[in-house]
Amino acid sequence: MKVTIINTGGTFNKRYNPIKGQLEVPSDNIALDKIVASCHNVDFEIVNVVSKDSLDMTDEDRQVICDAIKNTQNDNIIIIHGTDTVHLTSALIKEEKIAKKIVFTGAMVPMSIDTVEATMNFSQALGFLSANVENGTYISMHGVVVDSSKLVKNRELGQFLIQN
Repeated sequence: MKVTIINTGGTFNKRYNPIKGQLEVPSDNIALDKIVASCHNVDFEIVNVVSKDSLDMTDEDRQVICDAIKNTQNDNIIIIHGTDTVHLTSALIKEEKIAKKIVFTGAMVPMSIDTVEATMNFSQALGFLSANVENGTYISMHGVVVDSSKLVKNRELGQFLIQN
Protein backbone atom coordinates (compact mmCIF):
# COMPACT_ATOMS: atom_id res chain seq x y z
CA MET A 1 0.00 0.00 0.00
CA LYS A 2 1.15 3.54 -0.76
CA VAL A 3 0.26 6.38 1.60
CA THR A 4 1.06 10.07 1.46
CA ILE A 5 1.46 11.72 4.85
CA ILE A 6 0.94 15.46 4.77
CA ASN A 7 2.60 16.79 7.89
CA THR A 8 1.25 20.21 8.86
CA GLY A 9 2.62 20.45 12.39
CA GLY A 10 0.28 20.64 15.36
CA THR A 11 0.76 19.32 18.86
CA PHE A 12 1.55 15.85 17.44
CA ASN A 13 4.95 17.21 16.33
CA LYS A 14 5.73 19.69 19.13
CA ARG A 15 9.07 19.46 20.94
CA TYR A 16 10.54 21.39 23.81
CA ASN A 17 13.16 23.96 22.82
CA PRO A 18 15.46 24.31 25.85
CA ILE A 19 16.98 27.54 24.54
CA LYS A 20 13.62 29.32 24.21
CA GLY A 21 12.04 27.43 27.10
CA GLN A 22 8.91 26.54 25.16
CA LEU A 23 7.24 23.93 22.97
CA GLU A 24 7.69 24.53 19.24
CA VAL A 25 6.34 23.02 16.05
CA PRO A 26 9.40 21.93 14.05
CA SER A 27 9.44 21.52 10.27
CA ASP A 28 10.97 18.03 10.38
CA ASN A 29 9.57 14.50 10.64
CA ILE A 30 11.19 13.21 13.82
CA ALA A 31 7.83 12.29 15.41
CA LEU A 32 6.61 10.55 12.25
CA ASP A 33 9.89 8.78 11.54
CA LYS A 34 9.57 6.85 14.81
CA ILE A 35 6.13 5.56 13.83
CA VAL A 36 6.65 4.80 10.14
CA ALA A 37 9.90 2.93 10.85
CA SER A 38 7.80 0.04 12.19
CA CYS A 39 5.40 -0.07 9.21
CA HIS A 40 7.10 -2.56 6.90
CA ASN A 41 4.28 -3.16 4.41
CA VAL A 42 3.59 0.46 3.53
CA ASP A 43 5.37 2.77 1.11
CA PHE A 44 5.20 6.27 2.63
CA GLU A 45 5.66 9.61 0.94
CA ILE A 46 6.00 12.37 3.56
CA VAL A 47 5.23 15.93 2.52
CA ASN A 48 5.86 18.79 4.96
CA VAL A 49 3.69 21.87 4.58
CA VAL A 50 2.77 24.73 6.91
CA SER A 51 4.51 23.45 10.14
CA LYS A 52 2.34 25.44 12.55
CA ASP A 53 0.18 25.07 15.58
CA SER A 54 -3.31 24.85 14.11
CA LEU A 55 -4.42 27.92 16.07
CA ASP A 56 -1.98 29.91 13.90
CA MET A 57 -3.22 28.50 10.57
CA THR A 58 -4.73 30.84 8.02
CA ASP A 59 -7.06 30.24 5.08
CA GLU A 60 -3.96 30.42 2.88
CA ASP A 61 -2.37 27.60 4.90
CA ARG A 62 -5.52 25.51 4.46
CA GLN A 63 -5.32 26.08 0.71
CA VAL A 64 -1.68 24.90 0.74
CA ILE A 65 -2.84 21.68 2.44
CA CYS A 66 -5.64 21.28 -0.12
CA ASP A 67 -3.18 21.77 -2.99
CA ALA A 68 -0.80 19.19 -1.47
CA ILE A 69 -3.65 16.65 -1.43
CA LYS A 70 -4.54 17.38 -5.05
CA ASN A 71 -0.90 17.22 -6.16
CA THR A 72 -0.06 13.81 -4.72
CA GLN A 73 -0.45 10.76 -6.94
CA ASN A 74 -1.55 8.61 -3.98
CA ASP A 75 -5.22 8.05 -3.22
CA ASN A 76 -4.51 7.19 0.44
CA ILE A 77 -3.65 10.24 2.52
CA ILE A 78 -3.04 10.86 6.21
CA ILE A 79 -2.87 14.48 7.32
CA ILE A 80 -1.13 15.26 10.62
CA HIS A 81 -2.96 18.34 11.87
CA GLY A 82 -3.43 20.25 15.10
CA THR A 83 -6.60 19.35 16.97
CA ASP A 84 -7.83 22.90 17.66
CA THR A 85 -8.78 23.72 14.07
CA VAL A 86 -8.84 20.33 12.34
CA HIS A 87 -12.59 20.83 11.88
CA LEU A 88 -11.96 23.96 9.76
CA THR A 89 -9.37 22.38 7.48
CA SER A 90 -11.26 19.10 7.10
CA ALA A 91 -14.45 21.03 6.21
CA LEU A 92 -12.59 22.89 3.44
CA ILE A 93 -11.16 19.63 2.07
CA LYS A 94 -14.58 17.95 2.26
CA GLU A 95 -16.09 20.81 0.22
CA GLU A 96 -13.52 20.22 -2.51
CA LYS A 97 -14.88 16.64 -3.04
CA ILE A 98 -11.46 15.22 -3.85
CA ALA A 99 -11.74 11.59 -4.99
CA LYS A 100 -9.27 10.20 -2.45
CA LYS A 101 -9.35 8.64 1.01
CA ILE A 102 -8.21 11.43 3.33
CA VAL A 103 -7.79 10.86 7.07
CA PHE A 104 -6.89 13.70 9.42
CA THR A 105 -5.24 12.81 12.71
CA GLY A 106 -3.25 14.49 15.42
CA ALA A 107 -2.70 14.42 19.16
CA MET A 108 -3.58 16.54 22.14
CA VAL A 109 -0.31 15.60 23.85
CA PRO A 110 2.99 16.03 21.93
CA MET A 111 4.57 12.77 20.81
CA SER A 112 7.83 14.02 22.31
CA ILE A 113 6.15 13.94 25.74
CA ASP A 114 4.01 10.80 25.44
CA THR A 115 4.10 8.54 22.37
CA VAL A 116 0.87 6.67 23.06
CA GLU A 117 -1.86 9.01 21.76
CA ALA A 118 -0.07 10.13 18.59
CA THR A 119 0.98 6.57 17.74
CA MET A 120 -2.50 5.19 18.37
CA ASN A 121 -4.26 7.88 16.33
CA PHE A 122 -1.83 7.50 13.42
CA SER A 123 -1.99 3.69 13.49
CA GLN A 124 -5.76 3.80 13.56
CA ALA A 125 -5.77 6.11 10.50
CA LEU A 126 -3.38 3.79 8.67
CA GLY A 127 -5.48 0.73 9.47
CA PHE A 128 -8.59 2.54 8.25
CA LEU A 129 -6.92 3.25 4.91
CA SER A 130 -6.10 -0.47 4.62
CA ALA A 131 -9.79 -1.33 4.75
CA ASN A 132 -12.17 -1.18 1.85
CA VAL A 133 -13.65 2.26 2.54
CA GLU A 134 -15.11 4.89 0.26
CA ASN A 135 -13.27 8.00 -0.78
CA GLY A 136 -13.99 10.84 1.60
CA THR A 137 -12.67 13.03 4.37
CA TYR A 138 -12.36 11.42 7.80
CA ILE A 139 -10.89 12.15 11.24
CA SER A 140 -9.06 9.52 13.30
CA MET A 141 -8.98 10.37 17.01
CA HIS A 142 -9.42 8.60 20.32
CA GLY A 143 -10.52 5.18 19.10
CA VAL A 144 -12.72 6.08 16.14
CA VAL A 145 -12.45 7.05 12.49
CA VAL A 146 -15.55 8.79 11.17
CA ASP A 147 -16.66 11.30 8.56
CA SER A 148 -14.91 14.56 9.38
CA SER A 149 -18.19 16.38 9.99
CA LYS A 150 -19.16 13.96 12.77
CA LEU A 151 -16.21 14.23 15.17
CA VAL A 152 -15.84 17.33 17.35
CA LYS A 153 -13.36 18.38 19.99
CA ASN A 154 -14.96 18.81 23.39
CA ARG A 155 -12.67 21.28 25.11
CA GLU A 156 -14.23 20.80 28.53
CA LEU A 157 -13.55 17.05 28.50
CA GLY A 158 -10.33 17.30 26.50
CA GLN A 159 -11.37 14.64 23.98
CA PHE A 160 -13.04 14.10 20.64
CA LEU A 161 -16.65 12.94 20.61
CA ILE A 162 -18.96 11.69 17.87
CA GLN A 163 -21.63 14.22 17.03
CA ASN A 164 -24.96 12.97 15.67
